[in-house]
Amino acid sequence: MVDSGKVAVLGAGLMGHGIAQVASQVGGYEVSLLDVERSFVDRGMKMIEDSIGKFVEKGKLSKEQGAEALKRIHPTVDLAEAVRGSHLVIEAATEDPKLKLELYRKLSELVEGETVLASNTSSISITLLGSATKRPDNVCGMHFFNPPQIMPLIEIIRGKKTSDATIKRVSETSAKLGKETVLCKVDSPGFIVNRILVPALNEAISLVQEGVADPEDIDKAVKLGLNWPMGPLQLLDYVGLDTTLNIAEVFMREFEDSKYRPSPLLKTMVRAGMLGRKTGKGFYEWGSPSATKQK
Repeated sequence: MVDSGKVAVLGAGLMGHGIAQVASQVGGYEVSLLDVERSFVDRGMKMIEDSIGKFVEKGKLSKEQGAEALKRIHPTVDLAEAVRGSHLVIEAATEDPKLKLELYRKLSELVEGETVLASNTSSISITLLGSATKRPDNVCGMHFFNPPQIMPLIEIIRGKKTSDATIKRVSETSAKLGKETVLCKVDSPGFIVNRILVPALNEAISLVQEGVADPEDIDKAVKLGLNWPMGPLQLLDYVGLDTTLNIAEVFMREFEDSKYRPSPLLKTMVRAGMLGRKTGKGFYEWGSPSATKQK
């Protein structure tokens, strides 16, 4: 299928709403934004409205451009409606292998033969997801970074049966979205960035657990000493501690290496619902102009 001018984004959460915004605002695509409940879709649309509003306030978009970008995004809870006529389906569902596999089985029955199914997963095997479809050659990874509206990178991941044509089409669409791309040639857990990042984030949590330093000083040390734009603990709060734990547990299973074992403090915080910015509490308090350490 050639570029149809329509993209479907499955999942209206932290990543999905941002991907949908980029596809409309930068790519000029008509975008179907789907989630399993209307309240989830409505919340995603509200986040898009707020984000576009900030672009308008900063003069990066005119009011007219912002209104047009919003108009091109079509919320829905109907999977068949969402994917109909789309040349690219970007899956941004929860990092749950069982949930994703069931979704890909359904998609395989709904999409046209050449439609590309691209997963925004940060850790789950693309080969595994492709195995749930009739056309694994049309399945690849398309991993955006948070927030998708700002971060310039997309990791493209080749599954065992992903075709060159699929990689080419996703690369072309990524360029239309204004993104730089890197190709992960082997379907390895965590791909490139998270394979490096997650162990570093886990080590920062261990420093807190061991009482080596306060979160503020750990973040300050990494920002000034390693030139990171954001400290690891603040980044964890942005990414979500639950997401990080999921990735670390995938690494443990796949690599069978104790160096990827998630910190006990990470597990405790997730159990307590301290997931970071999305719940208002993580290593920092959120929802106020200044972030303070969580006691």
